Amino acid sequence: MLHRMALRVLPSLTLAVTEPPVRKRKRVIMLASGFAAFAVYRILKQATPLDEPLALLLVSGLCAAVTALWAYGRGRVLPIATVWTEDGPRRLAWLVGWIGFAYGVLLSLLVLALLKIVAGYDFLQHPDGPAMMAIIIACTSVARDAFEIGHVRCLQRQGQPVFTFPDGVMLRSWAWHQPGLILQWTLLGALLTGLAAGMVALVGEVWRSAFAQLCVVTPVAANLALLAYLAGEQRPGGWRARLAAVAWKELARFWWWPGAAFAATYDLVVLGALSFGLRWDGPLTVAQSATVGSIIGGLVALYCCYLGHRRVVEDQMRAAVPATLLRCPFVLGILTKAQSAAAPMASAADAILGQVPRR
Repeated sequence: MLHRMALRVLPSLTLAVTEPPVRKRKRVIMLASGFAAFAVYRILKQATPLDEPLALLLVSGLCAAVTALWAYGRGRVLPIATVWTEDGPRRLAWLVGWIGFAYGVLLSLLVLALLKIVAGYDFLQHPDGPAMMAIIIACTSVARDAFEIGHVRCLQRQGQPVFTFPDGVMLRSWAWHQPGLILQWTLLGALLTGLAAGMVALVGEVWRSAFAQLCVVTPVAANLALLAYLAGEQRPGGWRARLAAVAWKELARFWWWPGAAFAATYDLVVLGALSFGLRWDGPLTVAQSATVGSIIGGLVALYCCYLGHRRVVEDQMRAAVPATLLRCPFVLGILTKAQSAAAPMASAADAILGQVPRR
């Protein structure tokens, strides 16, 4: 779900996908995909009962994969054949496989776990309602994100400055060139969150329930997410300067979203995988609680550290290079590669600007 976080945290992406005309088109796409998912559910329900978790997840993933391809094409405002020619099979495979199928399965697990843990509405006992909601919510959410990614790609092809395409490539590049900071915060997030979840589980059986673990893991992981985001910015002057550079209101907002929101989301997905994938019923063991907490804390800290880094990169690019020059895809590509290789922004910008003839 890194793409979802990037689309709402990084300014270049947020501004691109929240303009009123884009939001209006997005609502239509989501509405159409929701009706289509409901129709598919009704047809499949007549043919075969969707009362097995694996069958439901497979159907949800396949529907989401088709939805992702269609919504991405709507965001690109091009036929799928033209999109295939321009973007290539590798990007479309990532879109269909990750944003479509995998993301759809994760969202379905999220819905099933949320209904069971919070509302007491268990899919294994009453499959019809949760199955319908899992398919529809997964498809509409995938349609929203695929459309936004397609719109970002459309702007990129038109020469608009898009510093961070939400496909995880920049994260892998940064991890390759600066593994120390990423490993530090990923391990710290996994260790502290897992330790907190495990220690609470030792108190008693009531604290090993899925709901209790959700209440413990979410705030701990959210705190670490905020700290990892500030650490990823790598502002000079230490922690005092980093905290002073951001208003407390903004810090609280980031703690809530994406910190607490995505910590709870990942926790519900993992608990859903345990409940419906492995058919685990009852309180978690201490080892399971610690493992779940470690997974959530490590992932959230990793992603937020990366988002902090990319936020500073975007601010530096906008300050160092004129907007007219940023519209050139060639220049923007060189600057992006320079930043992913951890080169100083000033020297990268000077190198580019030095090649431009002065009038």
